[in-house]
Amino acid sequence: MSDSDVIALMRDGLWITLLVGGPLMGAALVVGLIVSLFQALTQVNEASLIFVPKLLAVAGAAALTAPFIGRTLGDFTRLLFDRIVAIGGV
Repeated sequence: MSDSDVIALMRDGLWITLLVGGPLMGAALVVGLIVSLFQALTQVNEASLIFVPKLLAVAGAAALTAPFIGRTLGDFTRLLFDRIVAIGGV
């Protein structure tokens, strides 16, 4: 396996990480901004007020994107295993 193959696999791995984690982080970001705005407007400063909605939003986003995440990670894993076999691994 050449250096360019390793770099391509690392680039693909980072891209997969962004694709898989992006929706979850986006949901947490949006809910965090909304709750922070609510706290600033009402001057309620409760730590659990920001934690629970974020937890629910990330869990909901994970449930909605689970098929995509599973398919994407499965395809990438198969690609990696095919590359291992191609270079002579057992």
